[in-house]
Amino acid sequence: MNWLEVSLTVNPELAEAVADVLGRFAPNGVVTEQAVAFLNDEDEGTPTGDITVKAYLPMDERLEDTRRKLEESLYYLGMIAPLPAPAYNFVGDQNWMEAWKLRYQPIAIGRKLMILPAWMELSDQTRVGIKIDPGMAFGTGAHPSTQLCLELLETVFEQKPAPRSVIDVGCGSGILSIAALKLGAEFALGVDIDQAAIVNSRENAQNNGIPETAFQLGTGSVEEICAGAFSITSAPMVLANILAPILIRLLQAGLARLVMPGGFLILAGILEHQAEEVVQKAQEHGLHLTDRRQINDWVALLCQK
Repeated sequence: MNWLEVSLTVNPELAEAVADVLGRFAPNGVVTEQAVAFLNDEDEGTPTGDITVKAYLPMDERLEDTRRKLEESLYYLGMIAPLPAPAYNFVGDQNWMEAWKLRYQPIAIGRKLMILPAWMELSDQTRVGIKIDPGMAFGTGAHPSTQLCLELLETVFEQKPAPRSVIDVGCGSGILSIAALKLGAEFALGVDIDQAAIVNSRENAQNNGIPETAFQLGTGSVEEICAGAFSITSAPMVLANILAPILIRLLQAGLARLVMPGGFLILAGILEHQAEEVVQKAQEHGLHLTDRRQINDWVALLCQK
């Protein structure tokens, strides 16, 4: 089956009405797209501006009749509020799942690590493979912050003795904890305030053959760890890949207390212009900077207690 894409870009007040009209003729529903703006350092994206509404009509013997009826419906809606003319685009059918998978290729990190899509097997046996499901939005290894964290994590595990346990604050997909366990850690605690992240971390751990006894997961943050809600309250390796303003708040809440004396803390999710403030706050809590890595505007810091 091939498809005729119908799209209109309208203001947010009209988007629902347009979607309703298009949805009457599209057997698989409609798609809406809108730009996002970042209002501050903690904003994960606020929808803004006009909305593009798209629908896909099967290119079969009824297409011309369907298109005529759709345009009539849009005409009547346009009598209530002016509408732009619909745009049409031919879309050839393909195996969408396979096409999606082709976009995700292994990512080599540092000297040892290789991030793999969950469906792919490791071909380079000189590297340590970490399988992550890229269908989830919590951290796939593609973001510079995650890559920088993994690089720094690798350098810590090259030291002797390597950390035996890890605490991952804001664990997301679990990628950092899984990497630490594969690099030699015996136990990892991963916490996140989003329950969906905990589910995603567990799935990724299973895909990597990580036993549940080696990777404890739970909903919470620094306060819960310090209060003894989990099996450990400190570790020689602590990870926090979040956002700079949140890192600063976590340092105030006791993040440094999670790091054993002589242990390491990796801080990431930091934009270049925020790095100095994060370093200063870390120093105020008994940590000193031992390494700094940067990709484009993103910075990661390795601190030691």
